[in-house]
Amino acid sequence: MQGATRSWKVRPLGQPLRGSLKVPGDKSIGHRAVMLAALADGTSRLQGLSSGADNRATREAFAKMGVAMESDGRALLVHGPGLDGLRTPDGEIDCGNSGTTLRVLLGVLSAQPFSSRVTGDESLRRRPLGRVLRPLRGRGARCEGTLDTRLKDETAPVEVLALDGHRRLWELDYTLPIASAQVKSALLLSGLYADGPTALREPTVSRDHTERMLVALGAPLQTMGPAVLLDPSGWDRRLPPLDLTLPGDPSSAAFLVGAALLHPRSRMAVRSVNSNPTRTGFVEVLRDLGADLAWDPKGETHGEPLGDLHVGSHGGGSFRRGGVQRGGVQVGGELAVRCLDEVPLLVALAATIPGRSEFTDLSELRVKESDRIEALAAMLRAFGVSCETRPDGLALEGGGLRAGAVVDSRGDHRIAMAAAVLALGAPGETRVLDTGCVDTSFPGFIQALRALGGDLEEA
Repeated sequence: MQGATRSWKVRPLGQPLRGSLKVPGDKSIGHRAVMLAALADGTSRLQGLSSGADNRATREAFAKMGVAMESDGRALLVHGPGLDGLRTPDGEIDCGNSGTTLRVLLGVLSAQPFSSRVTGDESLRRRPLGRVLRPLRGRGARCEGTLDTRLKDETAPVEVLALDGHRRLWELDYTLPIASAQVKSALLLSGLYADGPTALREPTVSRDHTERMLVALGAPLQTMGPAVLLDPSGWDRRLPPLDLTLPGDPSSAAFLVGAALLHPRSRMAVRSVNSNPTRTGFVEVLRDLGADLAWDPKGETHGEPLGDLHVGSHGGGSFRRGGVQRGGVQVGGELAVRCLDEVPLLVALAATIPGRSEFTDLSELRVKESDRIEALAAMLRAFGVSCETRPDGLALEGGGLRAGAVVDSRGDHRIAMAAAVLALGAPGETRVLDTGCVDTSFPGFIQALRALGGDLEEA
């Protein structure tokens, strides 16, 4: 991975974090905005799109299929050719390290009259794809992954064959065994091309950006809790172009918020952050610990609510100030789905709190950029924190951090950022290895922390 030899030196937080800033545009919304703009009729304008490698992978995938894109100096202009305007890609489509690009893109490719081959970097080629390929085949798609005997699942590269003649995908009535926004989105986008309804159900509601954006664009979609229905009968199969300013990414904001909570006098605001409740479970966890956090609503954009997230608005940022002194945190069930990407940050903060913390219902973390459960356990042990892993999570005994550590991110951007936050709360200097991966989601992460008052540097 590009930048894999980079590392950080992190020293304890000696002063409160203070300031106001914005984080990169929401990565999850960015993927979907580019995809739907590429399928729309006309020119879309996307402002605030993250410059990270993951969103870039989605842009490059559609550019490879003939979608023209350019910058006007402030926004990305996407000249959408319509649902039926994609062209045969010249060579294979490389999704880099982006699991969202790969999985959701399969829903679009499965409906095309041309064949394609999709792959990714070494890490992405180890991630399971059977749960998206099987329901796509169930509606008539001709797609086959590469069998991984260790995972006992299909992985990339994936061969997607053209649909025969003028045939369309079939209707689909499907219950997802595990709540997954990526699988749900792939099936919904494939449903835009289908000759009948797409009815989906999840055990609990996963992030719903695809549904919100499709409704905002006038697509024939209805939602009721964890159930979604897309019925194209009578629809003209046209999506209008988007004019969208992306809200800030709450998953990126979480790591800055977590760092600020390590000092009782921190005061900070992250501006224009996506406040969609399917993405803000981490705020609820931190509030349960007594954290001084407040949302200042700022309206919505294409169905997505946004607001400014304030730390220390009532006098002190730390959850130790008037909050829980002992007891740790419990994360599982529906709440775990709504803070899945922020679990590494929550684990890091739990390590600073005396008491036992437990994280369950997180088997999804085993198949991210790394096995995040094992990577988090290694991070904790490097700081002298006692922990135990389970198939679907881990438990730890917080408090008593020893001086500094050396932590390998294992090429996982969220592990790298979590280790940096934990290092700010530990005595002594810490070295975080393999930090180039952070560019996939939060370019400028350590610069942002330094601007707020953190003591970090590139090594």
